[in-house]
Amino acid sequence: MTENMENLVLEHLRGIRGTLADHGERLDRIDLRLSTIEQTLGGLYALSASDRDALTHLTRRVERIEQRLSLSDA
Repeated sequence: MTENMENLVLEHLRGIRGTLADHGERLDRIDLRLSTIEQTLGGLYALSASDRDALTHLTRRVERIEQRLSLSDA
């Protein structure tokens, strides 16, 4: 009976080890995907800042043109 119990415990431990290995692999894949998302988001923030700077520059140019043509209210 004791040998059967030991075999049963070992069988359960092997199952747990296999499950942990599967979870570890899945966690590695999730970590990789999260890193990719973070890099993409960082790139989008950089593009957004660049676009904002370009828009600010264009707004200033339009304001100067309006002033020169006396089209602005101010």
